[in-house]
Amino acid sequence: MRIGIIGAGAMAKALGVGWAAAGHEVVIGARSRAAADALAATIGHGARGGSVGAAAEFGAVVLLALPVSALDEVLGEIGAELAGRTVIDCTNAFLPDEAAPQGVPAFVLSEDAVAARIAATVPEANVVKAFNVCAAEVWESPARVFEDRRLAVPICGDDASAVQQVAALTEDIGLQPISAGGLHQAKYLEATSVFTVGLWFGGADARAIFPPLESAFAVAD
Repeated sequence: MRIGIIGAGAMAKALGVGWAAAGHEVVIGARSRAAADALAATIGHGARGGSVGAAAEFGAVVLLALPVSALDEVLGEIGAELAGRTVIDCTNAFLPDEAAPQGVPAFVLSEDAVAARIAATVPEANVVKAFNVCAAEVWESPARVFEDRRLAVPICGDDASAVQQVAALTEDIGLQPISAGGLHQAKYLEATSVFTVGLWFGGADARAIFPPLESAFAVAD
């Protein structure tokens, strides 16, 4: 599959390395051509660097691995190229929680629904929210199974074929895709991320707050 990655940071590297190693064609697009070329060389497996526009034009699937603050400018530039394409939004709109006690790491969302905004900005694209819950270092790590369970990636999207594409790309890097509903559910996935990352930064084991599926009893009221 042809994958265009917009951005040259840690998330672009982590997912780009995995997908290129799995046999996908990858083009990195960045404002700095030098940064794009450097990351492509690091990824290897035939990955190439280019402009933001070139990566958007190349990819049947396009990953937005950008700071949220850069989305408007970039989408304004490449929005037309994204029509009909699967666009993966892995971004998080985190800000420090100023109400947290001094010395306690915590975060809040600076924006409640980034994926929904992206979809509204480029309505002809098939936007899918995925890969936003864990840090880039987790996706880059070879570890995929924890406590006998494969690490899962929740996926939110409205277009069934786009969701299936992202699910296949998730499996290609050894992760377990989970269908998590339509794009309207993505705001809850974004909120889950800011909450659990805050727990991790605070030294709490976020994984421990959920029982395994076989013990997750729930009865409708």
